[in-house]
Amino acid sequence: MHNCNSHLFANLPHAARLALTRRQLFGWGGSVVGAAALSTLLGESASRAVANESQPSLPHFAAKAKNIIYLHMVGGPSQIDTYDYKPKMVEMYDKDLPDSVRQGQRLTGMTSGQARFPVAPSKFKFTQAGKCGLWMNTELLPYTAKSVDDIAFIRSLNTEAINHEPAITAIQTGSQVAGRACIGSWLSYGLGSENKNLPSFVVLIATPSKGGGVQAISGKLWSSGFLPGEHAGVSFRSSGDPILYINNPDGVTPDMRRRQLDGLNQLNQLAYQKLGDPDTQTRIQQYEMAFRMQVSVPDLTDISKEPKHTFDLYGEEARKPGSFANSVLMARRLTERGVRFVQIYHNGWDQHGDVGGKLPAQCLDIDQATHALIEDLKQRGLFDETLIVWGGEFGRTIYSQGGLSKTNYGRDHHPRCFTMWLAGGGVKGGTVYGETDDFSYNVVKDPVHIRDLHATVLHLLGIDHERFTYKAQGLDFRLTGVEPAQVVKSILV
Repeated sequence: MHNCNSHLFANLPHAARLALTRRQLFGWGGSVVGAAALSTLLGESASRAVANESQPSLPHFAAKAKNIIYLHMVGGPSQIDTYDYKPKMVEMYDKDLPDSVRQGQRLTGMTSGQARFPVAPSKFKFTQAGKCGLWMNTELLPYTAKSVDDIAFIRSLNTEAINHEPAITAIQTGSQVAGRACIGSWLSYGLGSENKNLPSFVVLIATPSKGGGVQAISGKLWSSGFLPGEHAGVSFRSSGDPILYINNPDGVTPDMRRRQLDGLNQLNQLAYQKLGDPDTQTRIQQYEMAFRMQVSVPDLTDISKEPKHTFDLYGEEARKPGSFANSVLMARRLTERGVRFVQIYHNGWDQHGDVGGKLPAQCLDIDQATHALIEDLKQRGLFDETLIVWGGEFGRTIYSQGGLSKTNYGRDHHPRCFTMWLAGGGVKGGTVYGETDDFSYNVVKDPVHIRDLHATVLHLLGIDHERFTYKAQGLDFRLTGVEPAQVVKSILV
């Protein structure tokens, strides 16, 4: 163990040394934790960072948005079949992708052994939509086409990650390496919640109506990482209790639960005074939040009182727990109650084969509900203060994976360019930013790295990404990392 840390360890009370977990012990092995550790041991206000609803220095400037609804399409939707129209590819059907286009770029193991890379034009109908005249797949996304004048499309997103696990980790946390705080946790930590009876960060997992191409997702994607534990996302379930153990057991009244928590909190405070472990304060906060949620969550999740016109707008699927439409409706209800960040994961977009058969089902799941969300927020006066983000972790290749016909083809992962869109608070609707080549394979104008996307999202909530840091392991971490990141100002009002 490093000498200075050995000295600090030796000065810990015997009980505190016994209470150290294996992770905490190895964490002490770094050479740069002296000051932070000493502050905690002296009983200084490390707990204030846990208990604070927001950081006093934030926002850095006037925010355009107050809340975020992030719609993540797990697996990587095909930009070529949705929003990046490439009419010249019709003439290239079944011709090999030119080496001058591929430029020796990295391929996944799923297609690197193919004898050839035949171009697969989209089989779906593209037309111009809205006053802005955006070319998009109106065959599968007719409802979204009605909203294009409210949406800013970024066609030049890019990332280094080519496989799902590092790619989805990167776009959620800014790093391909697991363990960092995700964007929802950063905003929870920085801005807090407007409703003390609900978490500031909620996660919903929407079940696709058709199976296939499903990627594993886990709690690490909504982890608070090195940030205080209370800022991790709270996952709401679609069946049974919305949150595990939210209800009291039979025979336990709210008054009995309150007395139990008061006693438990006293014991936790004593433990904190003795050991100085910030995780103890996190537990206290979580117990209190759980108690308050016992009152707020049942009303939140009861959609039976929603008027008929709500389901006319979202579609009857919105009545089905776990559907994308139901999740989006729930996101609106959470947002209007002051939840800062709502993340919805919709799986099934990893279409290595049968794009012609699978993509229609995916689009049917999300199309009407996404348009409904925009319209619903407008009707409630929430659209201008709510930022909606839509997209996946990367895009898909123009060349076909496996067999090719004009009605059926597959597409491999493609990180070099893909499309995402933003709408709502502070976003200039009816705009398109960035441009790809005729093959949707390389960015030819205005590239946007995922770091730039993160910087832009933070900017819309009044945060300068370069000044928004958290000290951990002796480093000043930030969501956008250490490499340059730019706010995409052209899509902002």
